[in-house]
Amino acid sequence: MDEGVLRDLLAGVQAGEIHPDEAVRQLRRLPFGDLGFARVDHHRRLRSPLGEVVYGPGKEPAECAAIVAELLAAGPGPVLLTRAGATQASAALAANPGGRQHGSVVVWRPGEAVAADVVIATAGTADGPVAAECEAVLAAHGVTARRLNDVGVAGVHRLLVEVGALQEAAAVVVVAGMEGALPSVVGGLTAAPVVAVPTSTGYGAALEGVTALLSMLASCAAGVTVVGIDNGFGAAAAVLRMLDGAGSPE
Repeated sequence: MDEGVLRDLLAGVQAGEIHPDEAVRQLRRLPFGDLGFARVDHHRRLRSPLGEVVYGPGKEPAECAAIVAELLAAGPGPVLLTRAGATQASAALAANPGGRQHGSVVVWRPGEAVAADVVIATAGTADGPVAAECEAVLAAHGVTARRLNDVGVAGVHRLLVEVGALQEAAAVVVVAGMEGALPSVVGGLTAAPVVAVPTSTGYGAALEGVTALLSMLASCAAGVTVVGIDNGFGAAAAVLRMLDGAGSPE
């Protein structure tokens, strides 16, 4: 349940169109639904631009399916299952028809299109899966991102031809492994908010993303936001919060 749904419910009671008992039945799901193994937060969209999202790792397929069902039953808005394995995705889709799988992300009830110019830039092709997670989460909330693939600093001329897109963007997500230098370069080329995502790609001294993470945190481009290693979901969430604060998504 989000703020709009709650306002409509209260207005319906005030106008005599909804019986108070029906309103109580709907509100009984707030603030959470207790499934025994999980307490599903139905109050989150009243506090945040994103509702609760189901994180797949560590959950049984049946648990994923049940949590998705609980979120779908609670009211409108996108429902997402992230980092889903094959059996988790299959179980959730079988129990809850109508979802669509985008890589490791499964989406039910995607949001209406939002006018927001968001760019996702990857340093290399190996960073693609993390960028794809970010792209799928944004798309689930109505934001279609433009991808700039393989524009890392080893061939910076590949990035420079896209300066116009960077400067016109409302937000830029930069996904990079190795030494993680790309966000600093992008941050120096655009006034848009830059969200940097370190990835675990790279050779020995890359330390499975730690080097890129520290490099991004020490960026000389002021104001770059950094999320955790391989956290495409977190980057999308950061962008959605920015857009919500600017009045773009509902």
